[in-house]
This record gives sequence, C-alpha cells and structure tokens, in this order.
Amino acid sequence: MSTEIGARRARTTAQLLRLVWPFALVILLQALLAGGSLYVMSAVRAYVGGESLWSKGLKDAIHHLDLYAQSQDPKHFQQYRQAIAVPLGDHVFRVELSRDEPDLVAANAGILQGKNHPDDVEAMIWLFRNFRDFSYLQRAIAQWTLADRYIFELTALADEMHASITRSQVSAGQRADWQARVEQINNGATPAAEAFSSILGEASRVVLRLLTLLNLLTAALLIGLAVLRTRKLLIEREYADYALEREKQRAQVTLAAIGDAVISLDPRGHIAYMNPTAEQLIGCRIGEAQGQPFDALFSIVDEQPGEGDEPFVQAILAGSSQSVCDHTKLILRPDGSSVAVNLVGTPILTDGQVSGAVMVLHDMTRERQFVASLSWQASHDALTGLVNRREFEYRLAQLLERLQHEHRRHALMFLDLDQFKLVNDTSGHAAGDELLRQVCSELQQHLREGDTLARLGGDEFGILLENCPAEASERIAEALRKAVQDLRFIWNGRPFAISVSIGLVQISEGPSSLESLLRTADMACYSAKEKGRNRVHAYQPDDSELSLRVGEMSWVQRIHTALQEDRFCLYAQKIIALRDEVESVHVEILLRLQDENGQIIGPGSFIPAAERYGLMHLIDRWVLRNTLQALAEQLASGALQDSATCAVNLSGASIGDSAFLDFIREQFASQPVPPQMICFEITETTAITNLAEATRFIGELQGLGCRFSLDDFCAGMSSFMYLKHLPVDYLKIDGSFVRDMLEDPIDRAMVEVINHIGHVMGKLTIAEFVESEEILQALREIGVDYAQGYVIARPQPFALSSLAEAPQGEWLATANQST
Repeated sequence: MSTEIGARRARTTAQLLRLVWPFALVILLQALLAGGSLYVMSAVRAYVGGESLWSKGLKDAIHHLDLYAQSQDPKHFQQYRQAIAVPLGDHVFRVELSRDEPDLVAANAGILQGKNHPDDVEAMIWLFRNFRDFSYLQRAIAQWTLADRYIFELTALADEMHASITRSQVSAGQRADWQARVEQINNGATPAAEAFSSILGEASRVVLRLLTLLNLLTAALLIGLAVLRTRKLLIEREYADYALEREKQRAQVTLAAIGDAVISLDPRGHIAYMNPTAEQLIGCRIGEAQGQPFDALFSIVDEQPGEGDEPFVQAILAGSSQSVCDHTKLILRPDGSSVAVNLVGTPILTDGQVSGAVMVLHDMTRERQFVASLSWQASHDALTGLVNRREFEYRLAQLLERLQHEHRRHALMFLDLDQFKLVNDTSGHAAGDELLRQVCSELQQHLREGDTLARLGGDEFGILLENCPAEASERIAEALRKAVQDLRFIWNGRPFAISVSIGLVQISEGPSSLESLLRTADMACYSAKEKGRNRVHAYQPDDSELSLRVGEMSWVQRIHTALQEDRFCLYAQKIIALRDEVESVHVEILLRLQDENGQIIGPGSFIPAAERYGLMHLIDRWVLRNTLQALAEQLASGALQDSATCAVNLSGASIGDSAFLDFIREQFASQPVPPQMICFEITETTAITNLAEATRFIGELQGLGCRFSLDDFCAGMSSFMYLKHLPVDYLKIDGSFVRDMLEDPIDRAMVEVINHIGHVMGKLTIAEFVESEEILQALREIGVDYAQGYVIARPQPFALSSLAEAPQGEWLATANQST
C-alpha cells in the first residue's frame, strides 16, 4: 500500500513540475535580469561617483599647487601631492584594464587609491572589461584619457615648481607664469571631466530605460505564458472530459455487447450497475435492481459442499481476497430456477481501501452441454450410437481390475460381418451405413441389460458379457450369429444375405492383460473366418492353431520396429558351379533379423507373420535397397565387376503392386548398379497364382535389362506348361527333391526331369539343400549347373570379403527371405 501511495505522489510531483516549469523559468529569468540590472546600474553609479572624486582631486591639486606657487610653503606642496594621488590612481586603473592581459591587483590598488568604495571595485572592473568597446563607455574612456593628459601636464608643472623653489627664490614673473599655466590646465581638464560625467549620466539613463523595457518584456512574457498555459490546461481538461465521456460510452456499449453478465457494487454491496446480459441472467431490470443488496436478488451457492462459510460478496468487499474465481457456483433466481455460472469477483480499490466490487458471471449452460456432447462423441460411434473402441477397451480394463477382487466369470466377443464389403462396393457407402445400423439393432435385441455392444471400426463389433458363464456366453454368441444370418437386408430392391464370424473368449480369474485378451479375441474371430465364416469360434487354452496366430501377431510390431531401427541384416552363402561350361562361383544372400537382445533370428520365425499381415512389400523394399547399396560399394571398391548377376527374391505382394515397379526404377536411378546385374527371383506358387501380373512384371523389368529366376520349382501342383509363359533365366530345383534324392528314386527322377526340361528350354538349373558329397556327385552326374548347401558353405554375414575372396566371374546374389 505504501508503495502505491509513493508512486501516486511521484506521479503528482511529475505532473506539477511539467505544469510550473515554464513559469519558474520565466521568473528565474526575470530575477536574473533584475539582479543584472541592479549590478549594471551599481557599476555605472560607481563610475559617476568616481568621476566626482577624480574632479575633486584635480581641483584640490590645482588649488594647493597655486597656493604653493604664491607662498612657496612646502605644506601646500604636500597637500597638492595628496590631492593629485586620486586622479593618478584612476589613471593606473584605466591603463591596467586597457591591456590585453591586465594586472588586476594593480588595477584594484589604483581604483582604491582613487578613493572609490571597495564594494564598488569588482563591479567597476567587470563593467570596464566587458563593455569598454561599447558606445557610451568607449566615449567616456576617451574623455578620461584626454583628461589624464592634463593630469600629467599638472604633475610635470608641479615637479618643475618644486625643483625651482627648492633651489632658490622664485621671481614674481615666474610665479605669475606658473599660475597662468595652472589656470590653463584647469581650463582644459574641466571640460573633459564634465564630458566624462555627462556621457556616463546619459549611459545610465539609457541603461535604465533598456533594463526597464526588458523587465516589462519579461513581465509580458510571464503573463502571456500564464495565459497560454491556462488555455492549454482548459483545453486539456475539456479534451479529458470528452475522452472520459467517450470511454464511458464505449464501456457501456462494450458491457452491453459482451456475453457475460457484469454487475458493479458499491461499498455496501448494493447494485450500482448491470449490463443487459446480467438483466437476462437474474431476470430483473436495472431500474428495479439498482440500489438493492446483491444477495437480495438471488443467492449464490456451491455445487459441491465443503466450501468456506464466508459469503462470496462479503469476502470480496472485506478485501480478504483480491480476486475470487469458482467454477462450481449456482445462481438461484427469484423464480426458483438455477443456472451454473463461472463467477469472478474483483474489489475496486481507492487509496488502498475497498470502494466497491465488480462481479462477472459467465453462464456455463452451453459449455456444459458442449462438454457433455464432446464426452459422448469421444466415447461413442457417431453412425450407430454404440460405444467406440476407446470406451470399450476402458470398460474391459475396468472389468479386469475388478476381477482381481471378485470371483466372477465374463466373456468377450469380437464380431466381423462376412459380406459387408460386397454391400459397400456394389451399393455404396450409404447402403453399408444402413446395414450397420440394422445389424446393431438386431444384435442389441439379443443382449442382456448391462451387456456392452461396441463398434470397433468398419464392420467389426465387440461385445462384453459381464457375469456370464461359458455355456450362457456360447448360447448368446450362437443367437447373435443366427440373428444376423436371418437378417434380410434389401437396398434399392436388391436383397443381400448377411452373416457374421464371431470369436469368443472367456474371462476368468488369473493374470490376463487387456492387450492379450483383445489379441486373442481378434484371432478367434479370424479363425472363425478362416474355417468358412458364419460361425462361432470359442477360444480354448489348448487351441494350438490360435496360439500360432497370436504368436504371429506379436511379430507384426517387432517387424515394424526392426524396419524402423534397421535391424534386418543380409547373410551370404556360396553356390558352386558343377559344370565347366558355366561360371565357377555364385553367392546367395539370405535375410536375418537381429532381435532386441542382439540375437540373430532366421526368416522362418517372422516371414509367415509378414506374409499373413501384409508386411512383405516393406521387407522386399528393404532387401532391394540394401542389396543395391552393398553392391554399389563393392563396385566402387573394385571388389566386384559389373558383369556379375545378383538375384533378389520378391513376394507375391510386391509383384502385384504397380508402385513397386516405380520403386525399382528409383533405386536403379539412385545407385550406380547396372540393371543387368540384378536377377529377380519369384516362387513358382507366386508366379502361377498371379500369372498375368507376373508376366507383365517380368516383361517390364526385362526391358530394363534385369534377369529372372523361378524358385522352388515343382514344389506345388503346377504343370510344366506354365513354364512356357514365364521367360525366366534360372530354375531352382526345390530342396525337398534334392535332400532325399539318394534314398528316393522318385525324388531323383524329379531332379533329372526338372534339369532336363530346364536345359531344353535354355535355362540354367540350381539345386538347393546339398548337404553331402554324395548328393553333390549325383548332381554332377545328372548335369545340374549349380549346387548350394551346407556341404559347400554355411551362410556368413554379407560383407565385402564375401565377394573379394571368390574367383572372378558371374556372381549370383539371391536375397532369399525364405531360406
């Protein structure tokens, strides 16, 4: 408080200084002018007085010198010398001050010798030094200089008389001559002295008039300044009044326009002002409410108990709180209705004392409705009105938490419509939306009160059956399946048969996580679809097939993480030539994954999950990109010649993806690897399943110069006739025939047939899984071109040395995800 008062006083002092400083400046100027005037007049008066002393001294000197001439009495000569000392001192004063560098001590002694008052000496010196070149003083000094010549004539005559009288008697004629000369000097000096006095008198009168005029002008300036400042103050006050009125009008318009209720109170807590919003809020006009106590019009209560006992308004007016804000206030109006408000009260302080308060009341009705709407939207599906996935998982998590303290059984179901895509694609999204609404309505009719039905996304639904034994949950699931099957959905006169696949999981006591339950239910629903759709698959703890699916799902995130962290790696295994007509050494590149603990994992662990959940196209891109980068490094180092051939295995997902062709072209453009070095390898099953896409894919890349190899040939149920439509360069004999060819004559015959057909069609053959020297020798006898297996070399990390150590020739680098 003291700081605020001090600041206010400082502002007042500053405003006062801004107001009076011109007056103070003019008054100071006038005081200086008056003081200067008196100082100048004092100096002029001193010179006039000095002139009188000078004239008197000269007269006395002439008188005593004349007596000395008559009486020749030394007493008269001594009196002469005393009298002449006055004008001689004035002469010293004038001569010293006329110098460029005057001796002020000598000048001061001279003027005092002239019997001038000591108090006048400083002013006389100042006036002489600063104004000697000005008109009046210059003329007076000229007369002074002229009179000094007579002084010197008189002193010369006095010295002559004194010398003559001292030596002998003086004749009467000589005395008469001296008296005549004295009279002559007196007649010359007197006019000069009178002229000096006259000039100074005139100068003093002129100075008096000038100083009087300056003082009058200063007074006029002071009066004019006072008038101007007073006029300015009046204008500023008028402008301030006008601005205050405008601000008052603006404040009233603003308060009337804002959506919050504003009420101002006087120190007693009576209403002084209300804006129109406040009138509507409390249901009372300003004319009726003005002057009444704030608490008399309506009551303010807390929505939640436990708040302070001191009334809200009294707390503000008592100054116990500078600002009070509460989001849980209720306004009870005279008609008995209530409204939730956000109430903010602020005291009005004047000189540190509370002189009133301003209350701002914000109607929270729309906000609460909006929050409730947002809360509903956040937890429900807009199309069906069912709870959404987020709310469903929240309720399931709550149920699992309660299950730790309760001994009850529950059930979880995942439902997936079987023909929804057909309806959506043939009849449009409007038909699909209507089908979802009808299915939801049908499902709700077969659920108990308290069960939770949720739309998880698309055509997927989740159901949570609380306190439901296994037998009852299976009956409900079957009833739901039959209800959807019996639903006859008709759109634009066209009927659609609808069915649903349901995965059912029992929830009982024991450690179960939310994620594992959801994953298991999803897999159970997936199994129902795989077994033919329109059925219920109930998960059992010994369900090995479902356990495999759950394990595969865990690999999805691990594969994504490995791709993001670049934890896939390439291994290499040598392939040797079995005939002299072909190149001597080849290399196959194998894919591995380094897990979170640094362990190397083979492709058999993660490739099935990648194929099932659509991740193979990502892996194919990683393999191709890193293989080309490694080859580019080896080409740059000279460890590899561009005559080599590198084959890269591709999945069916990549062959059917037109964007993958653009990706291959981009990789060739970004890496200095000739397309002739690359041999893309596809499996027989992929080629036959997507024969048209495979043929187009092969043709596009062969146009760039790439080669192709057909892997796992004859592993499926295909016919040799498909081989005529696939212009591949290599056939890889499936390892299942090679491994047992020594024991099984049929397997040996298959190897011989495949090798023969391949050679007839101009293709080179490669035998896989060669694990003994006997098998290797048998392949040589058959005429197979290449062999690969543990008997030749085990896979090693793909590095520069893998190729540098091999002899020169054509290299076959196969990025094989399945080996």
